[in-house]
Amino acid sequence: MDHATHNTQRVLITGGAGFIGSHLTERLLNDGSSVTVIDDLSTGSLDNLKVAQANPRFRFIQGKVSECAELAALVAEADQVFHLAAAVGVELVVRSPVRVIETNLHETEVLLKAATAKRTPVLLASTSEVYGKSTKHVFAEEDDLLIGPPTHARWSYACSKLMDEFLALAYAKEHALPVVIARFFNTVGPRQTGRYGMVLPRFIAAARQGKPLRVYGDGSQSRCFCFVQDTVEALVRLTRCAKATGEIFNIGSTEEISITALAEQVIQTLNSKSAVELVPYNEAYEPGFEDMRRRKPSVEKLEKFTGFKPGTTLREIIERTAGVC
Repeated sequence: MDHATHNTQRVLITGGAGFIGSHLTERLLNDGSSVTVIDDLSTGSLDNLKVAQANPRFRFIQGKVSECAELAALVAEADQVFHLAAAVGVELVVRSPVRVIETNLHETEVLLKAATAKRTPVLLASTSEVYGKSTKHVFAEEDDLLIGPPTHARWSYACSKLMDEFLALAYAKEHALPVVIARFFNTVGPRQTGRYGMVLPRFIAAARQGKPLRVYGDGSQSRCFCFVQDTVEALVRLTRCAKATGEIFNIGSTEEISITALAEQVIQTLNSKSAVELVPYNEAYEPGFEDMRRRKPSVEKLEKFTGFKPGTTLREIIERTAGVC
């Protein structure tokens, strides 16, 4: 597909006022697409769409996907749907488990059903959480998944997103719906809020105020942080790759760091006088909270299909997220 054919693309993004969705919206508008965003603003914000709103090819609809009267028409007219609307963040999962499960299952079901009418291609945003309690050093897309017991609300999010994946692939099989599944690993960058327990914005805010950076657990758990622009690039390329249809892809960085080391690097980058403070999980969340010790993706499949893999270094990510470069 040459670049010119992308320029008139009509794109629908659910959850487009969110952190990742708003960056994706801007990117697609820059590419010449017309973009409609549906977002109920439960975790997203109109502030994230300030740049987009000045563009005549942009349209915003406030509300849930399942309550959008125009949904069938919007999906039928779209060349591509990005389904990013979801209840996100560990704190939200622990605090509002019913809302998390119902949102993640119901909204996806409604959207996939609407997409079958014209077989509109759907990219479904999933999460590294689906790998659950796997102790593998690197997670690959075809791995078995090991999710914890239902008595721990923490796993309800992983399970609801995994059901989304099953549902999308079922629609692909039964209704020939073109779907691509993207599993996000710890995406970070400007506009991400610390409100739902997201670690990097929390650390940056604390370092700025000279307050302690609160690290949950023993701090040796590790993560790979992917810059939001890299995530967006991967998403766009996946929707332009015909062979990606029906496949699952990890999207993440492969640069691994412990949470304590991340806190120290934020303090150093911002020249902060803050200290690092360890907080037991049961104080931070709830008794019996289980965390994943490490979460490193294999991105070989993404690179093989799209020729791209995220490469922004953690130092640059911290600087750009904090706005110090």
